Amino acid sequence: MAAEVATIDQSQVDHLKSLIQENAKRSRALFAEGQPLDSDATEAADRLGIASRMRSEYDHVRELPPALAAKIAAAAGPRKKQKTAPEANDIADARTTKLIEGVASKSEASNTSTALTVRGRQASDSLPPNANGPTAQKNLPSSSLVRKQTVIQIKPEWHAPWKLMRVISGHLGWVRSLAVEPENKWFASGAGDRTIKIWDLATGNLRLTLTGHISTVRGLAVSPRHPYLFSCGEDKMVKCWDLETNKVIRHYHGHLSGVYTLSLHPTLDVLVTGGRDGVARVWDMRTRSNIHVLSGHKGTVSDVKCQEADPQVITSSLDHTVRLWDLAAGKTMGVLTHHKKGVRALAIHPKEFTFASGSTGSIKQWKCPEGAFMQNFEGQNSIINTLAVNEDNVLFSGGDNGSMSFWDWKSGHRFQALDTTAQPGSLDAEAGIMSSTYDKTGLRLICGEADKTIKVWKQDETATPETHPLEWKPTLGRQKF
Repeated sequence: MAAEVATIDQSQVDHLKSLIQENAKRSRALFAEGQPLDSDATEAADRLGIASRMRSEYDHVRELPPALAAKIAAAAGPRKKQKTAPEANDIADARTTKLIEGVASKSEASNTSTALTVRGRQASDSLPPNANGPTAQKNLPSSSLVRKQTVIQIKPEWHAPWKLMRVISGHLGWVRSLAVEPENKWFASGAGDRTIKIWDLATGNLRLTLTGHISTVRGLAVSPRHPYLFSCGEDKMVKCWDLETNKVIRHYHGHLSGVYTLSLHPTLDVLVTGGRDGVARVWDMRTRSNIHVLSGHKGTVSDVKCQEADPQVITSSLDHTVRLWDLAAGKTMGVLTHHKKGVRALAIHPKEFTFASGSTGSIKQWKCPEGAFMQNFEGQNSIINTLAVNEDNVLFSGGDNGSMSFWDWKSGHRFQALDTTAQPGSLDAEAGIMSSTYDKTGLRLICGEADKTIKVWKQDETATPETHPLEWKPTLGRQKF
């Protein structure tokens, strides 16, 4: 009897052993792959988990559509990689980065990459993302989970403060337009009293008054190659004045409403005007023929500027946009839609291939030819009526409430802010700056104002960096569009 029990127990034990072995084999095949559950197995499991999450959550947005990718690549152009020292807080969590890189290397081997690290990194490069500073594509849309670099702010250049030098009275209406003669001897002003007055730049004395417009004169330009002065006004008229006889010799007919702005092309005999009918018209200066009608704006064209290279014509409008135009084709090259309010003023830098646009509480700087956004000039909360920039990188902005700001063009730092003083007897509402321009040297700033005066400003010659130190502190704020 005892022998039978022993044989039964032994057979059951053998059967249990075989079951245990089978279960162990299955467990190893399913989970452990024959490895003990140590740190390597944990890391492999974590890597598998990250790879699974990456594939399920980001695989469908890993690459842009081909058309959009080509457009972004064409707009970006070549960029130079900045050389900056690596910082400790730029490197992501080491363990997670290592796991992501492990997943990336496995995926690259199978030609189905799900890498969330920086695109364009060499396969042999084992450093974490952004370890050598900002990536070359830091301003491009990216699927990277690595935090972008904070914008490095450059220190602004020191500029002497500006002070009032002369007040010129004579107009009987708001001074809406100004233009300086190429030889820098005189300047012209147009006002709400329907007259154009010629003033001596050195003394401020009145030389001449031209009458002919029947409404406010809104735009003036003096030709650098011909003895001509061009004017436009709210009476729909665009006139060409012969400065040798002081008479109108040509009219340019075509605008359907008031003409608010005009600009001369620097090298071609071409005149561009814009106004309330929402189009900019390109005129042949001599034949008076309308070469192009630049249509596309949905609101009043408030300002127009011309330059030698494409975009040869830039227009701003009260429909919140700035348009860049291909002058040869008469078509839009690009539309800048960053502004939230109507854009009233433009200013092109005399040396750089850049320009600025101003709207209510917002001044933005752009790079030609593609119209890439560069920076904001922040701090003046008023309707910006006029902008002017000189060769010394001083940008002036004049507000509808009489506020004046002087900015460093490179850094966007406002180094001087003040309010104009309305003439005695004027209403407070007449403290507004309507137009402005620098003279040809950039050393005098001429402002046309709502108190019917013209004010001439100059830099303080006695100021030094010691007497007027630069008040600037870098901020960690990110760039806003």
